[in-house]
Amino acid sequence: MESFRRFTNQFINLGMIVSSALMIWKLLICISGSESPIVVVLSESMEPGFKRGDILFLHMNEAPIRTGEIVVFHVEGKDIPIVHRVITVHEKLGTEGEIKVLTKGDNNDKDDRNGVYTNGQLWVQRHHIIGRTIGFLPYVGWATIIMTEKPVIKYLLIGALGLLAITSKD
Repeated sequence: MESFRRFTNQFINLGMIVSSALMIWKLLICISGSESPIVVVLSESMEPGFKRGDILFLHMNEAPIRTGEIVVFHVEGKDIPIVHRVITVHEKLGTEGEIKVLTKGDNNDKDDRNGVYTNGQLWVQRHHIIGRTIGFLPYVGWATIIMTEKPVIKYLLIGALGLLAITSKD
């Protein structure tokens, strides 16, 4: 009976840890106004400003998007969001909030119409933009990159943490 009680306690503790992490994530979404308030830079396209493995903090509000801002956006047909700088803003006169932006990676020779956007896409619209970069932590995202590129490490880490949570004595 004692071992069942201990196992149940450890299982509840693990559930509380997972629930707490999810609540913190949802709180960050509410505070930042972004569907993904934290992203990891996955390529070298924004060097020297942001390097691969940097974590970016995002915020999204109704303020106009301006040239020079670094935004994170989705491209239709691609799962991974892209971090690039806005180089041109096209606002349609007479329509409140309807904008189109052209982006480019700081380390890229050409704008994103050449290979980043979906075939035939000329602009990124506001609904594509996840957020604007407001801060970053260098190199902290390497753990995410390693776990994505080598899934066996991710599964070993999750298994070890689960085992630790279940077998710890408090």
